[in-house]
Amino acid sequence: MSKIEKALGKARQDRGNLQLVPVSGAAAAPAGTALVTHRAAHPETIANMTAGETKLLAQDELSAFGIIQRERVEDPVVQVFRELRTKVVQHSQGQSSVILVTAVSKGSGASFVAKNLGAAFAFDAGKTALLIDCDLKNPSIHRWIPNASGPGLMDYLDNPDLDIAGIIRPVGIPRYRAITAGAPRKIPGEYFSSLKMRRLMDAIRVRYSERYIIVDGPPMSDMADIRVLSEFSDYVLIVTRYGQATSAQIAGCLNAVSDRKLLGIVFNDEPCLPRLR
Repeated sequence: MSKIEKALGKARQDRGNLQLVPVSGAAAAPAGTALVTHRAAHPETIANMTAGETKLLAQDELSAFGIIQRERVEDPVVQVFRELRTKVVQHSQGQSSVILVTAVSKGSGASFVAKNLGAAFAFDAGKTALLIDCDLKNPSIHRWIPNASGPGLMDYLDNPDLDIAGIIRPVGIPRYRAITAGAPRKIPGEYFSSLKMRRLMDAIRVRYSERYIIVDGPPMSDMADIRVLSEFSDYVLIVTRYGQATSAQIAGCLNAVSDRKLLGIVFNDEPCLPRLR
């Protein structure tokens, strides 16, 4: 039995009603979620996305930004994210989905998991990925994509004249796009509960049938935002680092997510090697 299973077992005894849904046991295509109707991928669209890359990140740049590389098939970290990608595809029955990645607490490595899960989807020539930075208090996506000074999510939600195309930008990896958090606000508003945010999520769901959308969310301590973002998502993936969160904290986070949407936990045991449980 793994350390995390022991911790969660103790949490079950302490809390009584903990329901662990591991990555390998999540229900496929949960009822009540708005999954996009599956259509055949459009090769010309994917080819155009690849051709539209102005500058691809070199291997040393990918390493510096902590992003996995397709060529390193023997790398355990690459294998972990390819495995996670496969499980998401299996659970969604091949339908493009929205996956919210959140953490039990700040510093668990949720952004690391989110950006590399997106990269793993982009490895597949028949899929594309879109990463959205919704961790407005601690944004990070802008640090590793070219020309990140342009408008982002908060700018779009504040500006009625800004089009979606104006905030989606290449990241230097074929078939991979991102939306940064945008310019910081001194007093963050209720962005995620706005009608425009809902319309944005609806629009990007149907923009490309082969796209998987990864939402890099705030930690679960920001429960109000997490509840709203989980409504937009088909699945929720929780990240924790062993020794950083107590079993009771983990249990509380699991209980806060609907069993229909809980994809599982990525147990980030070491900074460079997440472990799936």
